[in-house]
Parts: sequence; C-alpha cells; structure tokens
Amino acid sequence: MTRKHVLLSWSGGKDSALALQALRADSDVEVVGLLTSVTRDYERISVHGVRRSLLECQAERLRLPLFTIELDPVTTNDVYESAFLAAVERVKRELPGLAAIAFGDLFLADVRAYRERLLAPTGLDALFPIWGVDTAELAHRFVEEGFVARLVCVDTTQLDGSFAHRMFDDSLLAELPPSVDPCGERGEFHTFVSYGPGYDGPVGYTVGDTVLRDERFAYGDLIPVQETGTPL
Repeated sequence: MTRKHVLLSWSGGKDSALALQALRADSDVEVVGLLTSVTRDYERISVHGVRRSLLECQAERLRLPLFTIELDPVTTNDVYESAFLAAVERVKRELPGLAAIAFGDLFLADVRAYRERLLAPTGLDALFPIWGVDTAELAHRFVEEGFVARLVCVDTTQLDGSFAHRMFDDSLLAELPPSVDPCGERGEFHTFVSYGPGYDGPVGYTVGDTVLRDERFAYGDLIPVQETGTPL
C-alpha cells in the first residue's frame, strides 16, 4: 500500500517535534519534508527568532529536506498567504506525490480553521496529528521521552522575560504560572528542539544574549557551533 506523502509545517519547536513523532509512528504516512517560514533580512525562523543555520542543522539531523517560505521583516497577512501558497506550489513541483500538510496545532479552533481555509485551493489535505491532546500531558511526555529544548522567545506580556533561554524541563513546567499554557499554545513562549527521538544527533549551539524587541518579546539567541564546539 502506498503511504500518504505529508509535508510538515515546522517551526523548530516542541509541538513540531511532537507532530513529527506522531506522523512517523503512523504506518499510513510518510513525512517527505519540512516547511518553515524564514525572515530574509534577519536569516531567522519567523516569530521564533532562531538562526537559519540551526534550522538547516535540524533538518539534517532529522534526515528530511527543508523548504522555506521567505518573508520580509515587516509583512501583511495577504503577503504571507501569497508567499505560503507560492512555496507550496514549489514543493508540489519537487514532490509530485504530495498529499497533505501537517501542523502542530493543539486546540485553537480559529487557527485550525485558518489553516484549512488557506490549504483549500491547493488540493492538499490539512492534518493535525496532535490536535486535542491535553497540553499538560503533552508537555510532560515531551520531557519524559528525551526531547531537549530551550525557550527562545517569550512574550513578556504573558510570561516573565527571565524564562528566555530556560531549558524546557520538569523544573520549568513546575514554575509556569497557572495562566500560561504548558505548551505555550497561546503564544506565551516558543522553543527550539536540539535533540530527541528521530534525531541522528544533537544540534550544537551555545547560548547568546537575550534581546527585548518591540518592548514585548524576549528573544534568547542561540549561536551555532561545530561538533568540535567551535562557533560557526
């Protein structure tokens, strides 16, 4: 039986990693690539702020081709949608058997509906492999199963900026305020997964500065390193 070819919308964070794990466990599915939004001038993953070189290393460790949506630093939703659809058409040309795009969304119904609407004209299905799983359960499972992640962006209107650069572990989960979702599903924080199930090896980095942008978002920079520990 031919397996369904799926492209995963990949942010580099824990929900993407859990979605990939779920897809790879499904015998009816074959993940054929990752799709990530990158901000051109900064050369970083959009919203998360992680350097493109670390994203590329993630894709290598996961043994998957990487496709990008190239965005300007300041963009409108209409421009984003056009860039997204253009990227999907490029991927379809390179991967003619592509049948669906999967997303790591958990419970925000409006976000899911938006993704489904956006994909409708492409002829591709929208998949949500970890949708509806309790986020506290999911967060603890992520830690228990050996994933390694660090907070790279914190919305300081929802969570104290001191959480930037913290490891995503049981200690962090115990300290999160009750108002903050354990998976940061409402945008409270974003993560970078450097190792875990499905990785060929760890993504090497050192911790850089924490920078506050737009008087709101605390970005914890990660600096890529070679296997020898030398900064790239």
